[in-house]
Amino acid sequence: MKSNFFRTALVLGLLSAIGPFAIDMYLPALPSIGQSLGASMGAVQASLMAFFISLGLGQLIYGPISDMVGRKAPLYFGLVLFGIGSIGCALAPDIHTLIVLRFIQGIGACAGMVVPRAVVRDLHTGHDAARLMSLLMLVFSVSPILAPLSGSFLIEWFGWRSVFWAVTVAAVLGLALMAISLPETRPPAERVDSSVGSALAAYGVLLRDRHFLGLVFIGAFGISSFFAYLANSSFILIDHYGLTPRAYSLAFAANAASFIGASQFTGKLGARFGLVPVVKIAVTGYAAIMLLLLALNLAGIERLDVMLALLFIGFGFLGLVVPTTAVLALDEHGAIAGTASALLGTLQFVTGAVVMALVGLIVDGSARPMVAGIAGSALVAFLLTRGTLGGAYQARIAKQSA
Repeated sequence: MKSNFFRTALVLGLLSAIGPFAIDMYLPALPSIGQSLGASMGAVQASLMAFFISLGLGQLIYGPISDMVGRKAPLYFGLVLFGIGSIGCALAPDIHTLIVLRFIQGIGACAGMVVPRAVVRDLHTGHDAARLMSLLMLVFSVSPILAPLSGSFLIEWFGWRSVFWAVTVAAVLGLALMAISLPETRPPAERVDSSVGSALAAYGVLLRDRHFLGLVFIGAFGISSFFAYLANSSFILIDHYGLTPRAYSLAFAANAASFIGASQFTGKLGARFGLVPVVKIAVTGYAAIMLLLLALNLAGIERLDVMLALLFIGFGFLGLVVPTTAVLALDEHGAIAGTASALLGTLQFVTGAVVMALVGLIVDGSARPMVAGIAGSALVAFLLTRGTLGGAYQARIAKQSA
C-alpha cells in the first residue's frame, strides 16, 4: 500500500511537471530568444504569457471531460498535443509564430496540471490528500530546481531551440510512464451523471461557493507572486545584476527548493495543527517577508544577496500555502473533482497572467516592479485569508462534521 502511494505520487508528479518544465527550462533562454528572433523584451514575455493563459483556460475543458470519460484519455490527448506544439516551437521562424505555438503547447500541457489533482481527490481526502499532494509537489520540484540549470546548459551548447526538443522527449516519456504505471481512478459507474450540462451546473455551484473561491484565490495570488518572479527574474538577475545564465539558474533553483522543501511539511503540520491554521500562519509569514522586501527596496536597499535571502524565506512560507489551499478547496467537491480542479487551475493561472501583465506595464529594468508585484500579491492573499478562513468557515466545517 505504501509503495503504491509513493508510486502514484511519482507518476502524478512527473506528469504534472512536464508543463512547468516547458516554463522553467525556457527561462534562461528569454534574453537569447529576443536576440535570435530580433524581438523586444515585451514580445518575448508575451510568448511566456501565451503559455500561461492557455495553460489556465484549457483546464476548463479538461476537467469536465476527465469527469465524463475518465482521467487517462484526456492525459493522452494533452501530452500528444503538447509534443506537437513543442516541435513547432523548436522550428519557429519568428516571435509571432513562437507565441502562437506556445499557446498550442500550453493547451496540451494543462491536461497534466488539472487531471493529477483530480486523481489525488479520487484516491484521498484530508491529511492523506495533503500528504499525497505534497509528495506530488516533491516530484514536481524536479522542474523548478533542475530545469533552469539543464536549460542553461542546453542553451549554451546547442542554442535555445534545443529546449523545445528536450521537452518533446519529456512528453514521450510521460506517455510511456502513464501507459505503464497509472491506473484509471474514475470508473465508468462514476461517470454516468457527468455530461456537458452537469459540468456547466457544477461550474455554477462552484462559482456560487464563496469559500471555494476564497481558498482558490488565496492560492492564486500566492502562486501569482511566484509567476511574477518567473516572468521577470531572468531579465533582472542576468541583465540588471549581471549574473550568467548558469548562476541565474542556481539562484532560481534555490528559491524553488525552498518552496518545494517547505511543502513537504504540509501533511505532518496539517495532521498536528489542522490545515486551516497552517494556511493562516504561512500566509501571514509570506506577506510579512515580501512586504519587508518591498520596504527595503523602496528605501534604496537593492542588494542582490538581501533580495535572494528574503525570497528564499518567503517562498518557503508559500510552499505551505499552495498545496494546502488546493486540498481544502477540493475536499468538499469530490463528486466533481475534475471540474473543481479545472476551475481552480484556470482561476490561478489567469490570475497569474493578469499579475504578470500588470507588472509588465511598469517594468523599468530594475527589481522594483517585480518586488512590488510579489509583495502586492502576497498582501492580497493575506487579506483573502482573513476574510475566508474566519469564524464562518470554521462553523461551516463543524456543522458538516456533525
